[in-house]
Amino acid sequence: MNSEIRLIVDAVSNEKDIPKEVIFEALEVALETATKKKYGHDWDVRVEIDRKTGDYQTYRRWLVVDDSILAKISEDLAEEGLEAQLYPNRHLTLEQALVTYPDAVLGEHVESAIESIDFGRIAAQTAKQVILQRLRTAKRDKVAEEFKANIGQLLSGTVRKVTRENAVIEFGNNAEALLPRSEMLPREQVRIGDRVRAYLMDVKTEQRGPQLFVSRACPEMLVELFKIEVPEIGDGSIEIKGAARDPGLRAKIAVLAKDNRIDPVGACVGMRGSRVQAVSNELGGERIDIVLWDENPAQFVINSISPAEVMSIVVDDETSTMDVIVSEEQLAQAIGRGGQNVKLAAQLTGWTLNVITEKESQEREEQENQRLLALFQQQLDATEDVAIALIEAGFTSLEEIAYIPIQELLSLEGLEKDQVEKLREKAKDALLTQAIQEEERVGEHEPQEDLLAVEGIDKQLAYQLASKGVCTQDDLAEQSVDDLLELEGMTEEKAGKLIMAARAKWFEKSE
Repeated sequence: MNSEIRLIVDAVSNEKDIPKEVIFEALEVALETATKKKYGHDWDVRVEIDRKTGDYQTYRRWLVVDDSILAKISEDLAEEGLEAQLYPNRHLTLEQALVTYPDAVLGEHVESAIESIDFGRIAAQTAKQVILQRLRTAKRDKVAEEFKANIGQLLSGTVRKVTRENAVIEFGNNAEALLPRSEMLPREQVRIGDRVRAYLMDVKTEQRGPQLFVSRACPEMLVELFKIEVPEIGDGSIEIKGAARDPGLRAKIAVLAKDNRIDPVGACVGMRGSRVQAVSNELGGERIDIVLWDENPAQFVINSISPAEVMSIVVDDETSTMDVIVSEEQLAQAIGRGGQNVKLAAQLTGWTLNVITEKESQEREEQENQRLLALFQQQLDATEDVAIALIEAGFTSLEEIAYIPIQELLSLEGLEKDQVEKLREKAKDALLTQAIQEEERVGEHEPQEDLLAVEGIDKQLAYQLASKGVCTQDDLAEQSVDDLLELEGMTEEKAGKLIMAARAKWFEKSE
């Protein structure tokens, strides 16, 4: 029967292309299982097969434990209504083990050879089941290991199975990947036997073994398709700086030429649009805007909002926000259907973009100037001319006037040194007074962490809200726009955004 083991190992290894060691290990497990059926399932046994001859020897094993551990095991068994005497078949105390095994060590196994069972019908059946299971596991492991090197690449395969939740794509050599419905294009219909391309996102270890996951909706899919269609990207002459997608509908991709002699946009479009059309056809007719990347964020945003023409941009570095100002005629095109154009531009550039008309911009600027005029006149006891001069010079807060280098204030026309020093002192006094009043207003009201976590709320605004009794995210969600307009510097648009951001978790719970 030992020669039969060798024949089984050789035959299965050659037929299934599985390492012989995997099959030897499967046979050892099968023989151990069959041995336990004969002697008792509570036994701990080990079978060792000689890899050269096929001979095998069986050992009975005990784990060497101290008395306290054995007592705890017995106690746990008693609580579960099981017999404690089961465990002496697997465990020995150190004192018991030393009688027979002088080299016994606490926490390690001791073992004795016992009579091996014949490799008969029962053992063969068990071996077959174990080997098949090991073969399936080994195949999955082997495929997963091979494809880990392909993560981040575009793969082409055949649809083998389609369900409501996902499709199974076969890539050959027993390699299968899961394409979830959420990673398909909207309204995309895939049928068994269809050839599809997909982007390998990950190889995850799940309960049933390693699983490949692919996507057709991720921005990386778009990037990889352009690498195939545009040789200049492959040779490094053109670099893709980013991509954003509304899968199946519209996408934007930013490109940069490493060689000034190359037009990156024209190269990606191709002769008569052939290259970009090939990518679009692969993605179900997805409309693709090719954008020229620029190291200047404002210019990059202007390029990204294309085809709409931008009149000017107001940049707020602290909040990573830009107000994109367009004409009334260009507003709809800049925003796009359902906000699609501005949303993709924001994803591509990494900035929060607010598209407004020139009229709205002027109205906002006028409101802000009136607020600053009143602030400087009241808090700094400044004349209207001085307040206007400060606004025109770009000062927007008391902090700037109080702590900006004095030379900048002295450079303003019409301001003497004593006036500047007086303005700075007034600004510092106003800030101190505000801080004291803020502490008094807040009192016992402290903004909670979830309020500070709401998008658009900084610490100062959180304390302003707390002074009004709005201390949590739920408190904010229950407010109306009119309630928030009482806060200094608050606008209807900002109030509405804050309230909707606070209510977002309500919608998540309802879903």
